[in-house]
Amino acid sequence: MGKKKPWPRRSFTPEFKAEIVELCRRGDRSVGQIAKDFDLTETAVRDWVKQAEVDAGERDGLTSSEREELAALRRENRRLREDVEVLKRATAFFVKETR
Repeated sequence: MGKKKPWPRRSFTPEFKAEIVELCRRGDRSVGQIAKDFDLTETAVRDWVKQAEVDAGERDGLTSSEREELAALRRENRRLREDVEVLKRATAFFVKETR
């Protein structure tokens, strides 16, 4: 049997996510039903609702802006570590060459 091909990762606009979260908050339908109606995974919808609660201050956790800042700082940190590593190698190379 062949391996199943993974589905391509979909992305959704913040407006669409906010609309889905609002539908969940109304309570007319269950999260599972909303996910099914919009061809979404229940886990994704629950995560969106949870993040909306964090952003609104109703739940503990990192807000969306804090998550973005953390990701940016991690990228910068990784780049700076790579720069330091290159400088260490260059220093070692030039020390060898001058002897």
